[in-house]
Amino acid sequence: MYVPNVSVKVEITRLLGVRLDVKGSGAETINFDVKAKLEERERKSQMVVVGFSLFLATKPSIVKFEVEGVATLTGKDVEINKMLEVDPETKVPYVFQRVYQYAFTAMYLLSTILSAPPPPQDLLFPQRRGVPVEDINVDVEAGAPDVVTVQAETEEEETSGVSVSSK
Repeated sequence: MYVPNVSVKVEITRLLGVRLDVKGSGAETINFDVKAKLEERERKSQMVVVGFSLFLATKPSIVKFEVEGVATLTGKDVEINKMLEVDPETKVPYVFQRVYQYAFTAMYLLSTILSAPPPPQDLLFPQRRGVPVEDINVDVEAGAPDVVTVQAETEEEETSGVSVSSK
């Protein structure tokens, strides 16, 4: 969902990419396991700050990415609350679409440097890729209604793309 009057500023505070294996240069099927967490840290009039973390790992074990940061939403309170709602189809908060877009860029650059397969650009939004919605699970941590944990497992064909080699 796009809410035009809400600004979302994403700041990455921690970024990690690790090449676990040199395999994966063929056209094998790669599964991406995703664990994501979104936690409200601060709320003021017309502003909400949420912390996020993303952990992506491939099967077979080729590469893993970890991204942590904060997203600051500014705008009218009613519209900010719409961005924090969970999409009934994907079970992922709408704000995570913007967070993942930003984090994807960083993970894509890391995957290029590591010569590893990048995660799909729309991994958390399977209705656009034809992946059944049942493949995504959302868990809300007990005692913390503002913490959402997302788990997804999808298959992605490895595609040839930009590669970086060093001599």
